[in-house]
Amino acid sequence: MIKSESAKVILNLFFMNLEEQINGELKTAMLSKNEAAVRSLRAIKQAILIAKTSGSGDLKKEDEIKMLQKLVKQRKESVDIYQQQNRADLAGPELEEIAIIEKYLPSMLSEDEIRAGLKTIISGMGNVGPQEMGKVMGAATKHFAGKADNKMVSLLVKELLGGS
Repeated sequence: MIKSESAKVILNLFFMNLEEQINGELKTAMLSKNEAAVRSLRAIKQAILIAKTSGSGDLKKEDEIKMLQKLVKQRKESVDIYQQQNRADLAGPELEEIAIIEKYLPSMLSEDEIRAGLKTIISGMGNVGPQEMGKVMGAATKHFAGKADNKMVSLLVKELLGGS
């Protein structure tokens, strides 16, 4: 039996699916007039609805993670474009949304952790060179699925294979 109210809240968040969590936090953000949070949470809610209507209905945890990673990736690409065009006024809101969306993603591996994992993968493949980057990337993508940014993985694979 759970005695403390905070323990009940923590358990509810643990067992609550992403959609329920987003809906609850969206209400809170609207009441507190937090525009960045409202924008971000509405974007997540929209992505969930699109995924549910185009798919089998309920989303698996892996699907939710992929969806959230896609939202972050889209915003990072927009930030890159805005920064190239010296549009800090447009890049700022995108960066705010990235920070909020990333709260719902599992923590990503650090560069050192990725590098160590890649060294293990490469050593397990034997004698590989820069020409076999695709082979290494295939294994690395499966190994780091949802735990690392593929752009970072690609840069590190190039570096480790001597292709940079």
